[in-house]
Amino acid sequence: MTDDFALETPRGPTAGAIDMPARAAAVVVLGHGAGSGMGSPFMAGIARALVAEGLAVARFDFPYMHAGRKAPDAAPALLETWRLARDAVAERTGGLPLVAGGKSLGGRIASMAVAEGMPAEALVFLGYPLHPPGRTDKLRRDHLADVRVPMLFLQGSRDAFAQPDLLAETVEALGDRATLVVVEGGDHSFRVPGGPRDGGEIGAGLAPAVARFVADAVTGR
Repeated sequence: MTDDFALETPRGPTAGAIDMPARAAAVVVLGHGAGSGMGSPFMAGIARALVAEGLAVARFDFPYMHAGRKAPDAAPALLETWRLARDAVAERTGGLPLVAGGKSLGGRIASMAVAEGMPAEALVFLGYPLHPPGRTDKLRRDHLADVRVPMLFLQGSRDAFAQPDLLAETVEALGDRATLVVVEGGDHSFRVPGGPRDGGEIGAGLAPAVARFVADAVTGR
């Protein structure tokens, strides 16, 4: 069952959707990456696969994506959209444990919102953008010290947005709150040389690791 919803944000209207299996154990709310929206093959693929794992999945677009603009909204607008989406999903999912996260930008903004107090049981990062490509002097991690919930970092070993040694250092500093799962050979889109090229298949392939993390961190199964 899919439940579509609309949001009014400071940067204009946007929309989201919740896919709800019978007897869902938790709901995973996913924000999209900077260049493609909630309907991208990757986002749709991981959503379908997580539903098959018994998890509800909510996706939403940031206002710039909904309006067809290329440049992401400023951070305050992205954060407010995340908070509004989180509240809208919580209202529609009957008190299910809620996990926040997403692809690249969507996951990073979720972590900033949680660091500022947005309620969530855990965070899931699908390719955390630790730094811009080639700019390891521009680390985006200071706020993670203020996150007090379990975090899953799913990362390709060839991801240009996260130099492996810097990511490992970041995760180690977070202690037992953080788990790192490396996709060997994967780039920022989790494409592996010689592996699948279809974004839906790639997204679906990440679902088991996310489901295991949610089971351990949230549902206690």
